[in-house]
Amino acid sequence: MRAVNIHEAKTKLSRLVNQAAQGEPFIIAKAGKPLVKVVPLDAPQAIQRLGFMEGEILVPEDFGQMGSAEIEQLFQIRPYSTLINS
Repeated sequence: MRAVNIHEAKTKLSRLVNQAAQGEPFIIAKAGKPLVKVVPLDAPQAIQRLGFMEGEILVPEDFGQMGSAEIEQLFQIRPYSTLINS
């Protein structure tokens, strides 16, 4: 972690604060002794990786249709063609 002296912190405060807000905390020191640590209030959100489990799980090819017959029975769903011919 970067340490800056008070004088440098005064002259570059805006830049240092922006860097800290982006996840780069720093320490302000006086006479070489650390005084305070500047960190962002909210840590940056981790980027969610899409597809990170690809190849790890086997998904059946009929996954989207699994259980459809049971669902049709529960709701007594009939094919459209049987409704027209009734």
